[in-house]
Amino acid sequence: MPKRCFVDQLKDGDRIDDPFLVKSARIAETRAGKPYLILTVADKTGEISGPIWDNAEHFGEQCQPGSFIRVLGQVQSYREKLQLKVEAVERVEPGQVEPADFVAVSRNSLDDMAEGLQDIVRSVQNPFIRKLLQRFFKKGDIWDAFQAAPAAKGIHHAYVGGLLEHCLSMARLADFLSSHYPGVDRSLLLAGVLLHDIGKLKELQSEMGLIEYTPEGRLKGHLVIGSELVAQEAGSIRDFPGETLIQLQHLILSHHGRQEFGSPTVPMTVEAFLLSQIDEMDAKMNLMEQLRRKMTEEGFKWSEYQRPLERYLYLSGLPEEEKTEGPVDPPAPFRQKSLF
Repeated sequence: MPKRCFVDQLKDGDRIDDPFLVKSARIAETRAGKPYLILTVADKTGEISGPIWDNAEHFGEQCQPGSFIRVLGQVQSYREKLQLKVEAVERVEPGQVEPADFVAVSRNSLDDMAEGLQDIVRSVQNPFIRKLLQRFFKKGDIWDAFQAAPAAKGIHHAYVGGLLEHCLSMARLADFLSSHYPGVDRSLLLAGVLLHDIGKLKELQSEMGLIEYTPEGRLKGHLVIGSELVAQEAGSIRDFPGETLIQLQHLILSHHGRQEFGSPTVPMTVEAFLLSQIDEMDAKMNLMEQLRRKMTEEGFKWSEYQRPLERYLYLSGLPEEEKTEGPVDPPAPFRQKSLF
């Protein structure tokens, strides 16, 4: 069953008859106690939700997360947000659709990004830290998983290759900042950047674009998991300095910046403070980039309320040539010739 329209193309009043991937289907109740189904469907360009008011239990059985369904209905605006008015759904077998239509992937070449990250690892001067990074980013299961992993369940870099894209972008910023500010340990900062989210390889699992938490991920979180992974690998390196391991673990455990944001501790070193700021900036800029890619009208417009940022955003759409291409390399004066 060919897919003719995508979520980012939908407009108020559009009629749809298209396959979608079920992202979630949740039973709720009206004030009168009548059950209804809140359905969220997705494709590679985004997601859209809508209620099914009648036969909620029946349709709930058909709309299992991770399955494909054909949706018949209309797009309508509700509280300044598009939603589906679903008239009918029916199951679609996986062999009837093209999987690539439903899985979001980084706009940048995964091979090019992987090569760029390997260049950064080779440039790390501290021999113990470089050896530690090579244990994570050599050919093998961890490296393969890292290249395909999303950086988050939602909000930013939540697509195949997202973790690789996020860490490479952060590493380029860290490389510049380590030379811009005096006294920054470049090797330590780059290791913190590349390993800060390594725990997400065990925290999250992704299949057909659906990103969910693992039991270990919910119970421990990626900061603790990442700190444990780094300690495990460092312990297998002969004479790995204990002080260096403590510094690396502090980078991972503090990179959310504040304890109310999930960090067991706050940044207390120069490198930890820089890592926290770089991580926050890159995540927020990716969020805004995604919003700007969806804008079709010229000029500045107010976005919907962005709960992760607790504000509205006043944005203009990206130029057309930037909507179809990934981010360009940093300007020449801000690049280290040995890397980029």
